[in-house]
Amino acid sequence: MPSVPPSERPIPRFAAEPPQEPLPYGRWADALAERFLDVCRAIESDEDLGDPGPVTWFPDRSFGGRTYLPASATTSTGFEVFGFVSYAREHGGAEATDFDARADYTDETAEANPGWTLDLRDEEIGPWRGPEGRAGEIALVWGDALVEGGVVATAELGPTTTDQCTVVDDRFTLVSLDNYTGDLLEVKLWGARGAELAAESLYDEE
Repeated sequence: MPSVPPSERPIPRFAAEPPQEPLPYGRWADALAERFLDVCRAIESDEDLGDPGPVTWFPDRSFGGRTYLPASATTSTGFEVFGFVSYAREHGGAEATDFDARADYTDETAEANPGWTLDLRDEEIGPWRGPEGRAGEIALVWGDALVEGGVVATAELGPTTTDQCTVVDDRFTLVSLDNYTGDLLEVKLWGARGAELAAESLYDEE
């Protein structure tokens, strides 16, 4: 086997476990939704956010000893609430414990923006420190593919692909280093033959 020189950019790549379970359903989905909707109703805002509708779940990803299940829901007044429920397990198949949930809202929705090709949400889930005092954040990113034919989504930090996720029911979840040495995270959607179908930075203003 040929030798491989040391990396000039030692950063985490594909650090999170790929999805391990189907999208939540049944009593498990109901229990998760209760936790998510509780934090949604506790959001402080001057807006009339209305009542959240049915919860849409995204593929699970596990990182740093916790499993993250992102979610979103449209409210009765046209906002979107989004966030995640996370938990720990002692081992695969063990009972989920140590639950946590976060939620926020936005009035920028895919329904109001028919030109979107990806609908992304993100949340920082921890810091990351590199050599020589460099620092970034670990971001949980989840989204909807709004164009047909997407099979895999990837996270791109500058020239480096840092994560990927198979698209399930037009949904995906990524975990990646972000905001590191001047590079900001971009998400790309790929088709079955390796064609790039869509790309969007987390920091696009449009």
